[in-house]
Amino acid sequence: MRRSKALATLATSAVLVSLAACGGSDGNEGEGEGGEFEDAAETIDKDPDRQGPAPEVEGATEGGTITVYLPDDPGPEDLDPTNGWSVTGNSIQQALTHRSLTQYARDNESGEMVLVPDLAEDLGQPNEDFTEWTFTIREDATWETGAPITAEEVAWGIERSLDSDAFPSGPGTEYSKHFFAGAADYAGPYTDKGKEYDAISFDNDARTVTIQMETPFPDMDYWGAFMAMGPAPLGDESQPPEYGAMPLSNGPYKVESFRPSEELVLVRNDEWIAESDPARHQYADQWVFKFSEDSTQVDELILSGNDESQTALSTGINSENYTDLRSALGDRLVQQSAQCTSFWAPDYTKITEIEVRKALAYAYPYESVWQASGEVPGVTRVPANSVMPPGMAGKSDYQVDGEQITTDPEKAKELLAEAGYEPGEYEITMVYNEGTPTTEAAQEQIEKGLTDAGFKVKGIPIPIETSLYTIWTDPDNRINKTLNLRGVNWCSDWPSGLTMLPSLLRTGATYNTAFFSEEEIDAEFEAIPLLPLEEQPDAWGALDERIATEYYPIIPTAFRNDLFTFGEKIGNPTGDGALGAPNYKDLFVAE
Repeated sequence: MRRSKALATLATSAVLVSLAACGGSDGNEGEGEGGEFEDAAETIDKDPDRQGPAPEVEGATEGGTITVYLPDDPGPEDLDPTNGWSVTGNSIQQALTHRSLTQYARDNESGEMVLVPDLAEDLGQPNEDFTEWTFTIREDATWETGAPITAEEVAWGIERSLDSDAFPSGPGTEYSKHFFAGAADYAGPYTDKGKEYDAISFDNDARTVTIQMETPFPDMDYWGAFMAMGPAPLGDESQPPEYGAMPLSNGPYKVESFRPSEELVLVRNDEWIAESDPARHQYADQWVFKFSEDSTQVDELILSGNDESQTALSTGINSENYTDLRSALGDRLVQQSAQCTSFWAPDYTKITEIEVRKALAYAYPYESVWQASGEVPGVTRVPANSVMPPGMAGKSDYQVDGEQITTDPEKAKELLAEAGYEPGEYEITMVYNEGTPTTEAAQEQIEKGLTDAGFKVKGIPIPIETSLYTIWTDPDNRINKTLNLRGVNWCSDWPSGLTMLPSLLRTGATYNTAFFSEEEIDAEFEAIPLLPLEEQPDAWGALDERIATEYYPIIPTAFRNDLFTFGEKIGNPTGDGALGAPNYKDLFVAE
């Protein structure tokens, strides 16, 4: 899952997340002035029997408005649940507005995330070889109109995920298209309008949805937690792209207004039935999300302690304010881990020499970029050595050059010379967001690092409101065609290498922003999911190492944690380790 804070991709990876990020440990405050980086949890437990209503949060009260500031984060481009594959959008919508087959709940005792049912009565029933899954849809789940959610609407919503033309950046491009039977020959209900697709079937009377798989897919219950595995109104009512502007809610809140890159306002959905939902709460009356905020101003607001700050929270901080925020907020400064890695992505079709790709790794000014972009070295960012992040089962602790790559301009120049290039001869063309002090300061550090290492740099600025992913993931984009260096921030969609390596490196994958393509590696992506389950983690780790040592197609620049700040009247200030975000489901305004 990509991190939607794409402006930080060349700044701080300088992503998730998957679009959405699973496997994080419980949110907690850092310790000591320097703090420590927290590894994510390896697994997420499952509770197939969990039923609604969700257990009450101790001390929770109803009422009030919670304001969420998202510094330097433009947020989701639209709200269509089928298109949701960013940490920012998914964390908001999955928690508050849109339900799916399964979901994650935060255990009040341990703080760990647990996979539990959502619209389905359990976590699904697979056949013996995981090539067929059946989900029974609960009777008491409703739309914001009060109408019951039907199995047909769930089946229709799932079928929409197969349409890669209608949803080119949606998670269905990776999972539905690769695992659902016959998906290679079916372009989706909008592109292949009128064509029958038989691998998804429903029975409204029995309230069941059944999905046939092309290949064994034991992780379907995890995939079921994505909004793309939830319902959509039948017919033209959910026609893209119009539906993304004001989608119909089925969670505890509904959309009152949405201005992309600016603000999202949610209000109570009075038709949501708490008894139907094993994980969500409806404590606040209203949520206001403010995107693309200036991080310095947000820090000042949180530190002020005034009335406005008391019912607010922020999804990021400036590193220069870390000590002050720790001192002022205590356990209201929450450190959240998740399985996330940041990357530089040299264009594999243009930067063809591995020596040049390695030179870029040594040119990258890691700590100076982290500090300039507001991160806290050693707490929110640590050097990365692999695609798979800490906490992921099977992760290999290899070092592609024998030791951790760090900033070394002279080493970069040596590698450029080996490839036949003089200092200043090799030009790097990249795009970056302008418009805030942190993004521009980070880009200055990047350009300085590249220049010091013997590269020539052409930086193309775009407004802060424009997500870099809209450029990087569009092969026909005019600017994208000129680039030879991109980026990506990626968080696991669930705790498996399956959700990291293929999503970033399979030929044609939406977030393969390096345009890496090797037939042997593509074959491994298809072969590993067929191995016995207990063998798959190590196989993914070994493939991670092989790709890096043989090709080095993308440059891991950081493993990621996040810091969230909460006003003093925000009750239960915690993180969501499954998404690497604030724990919106359980927050309330304290009296």
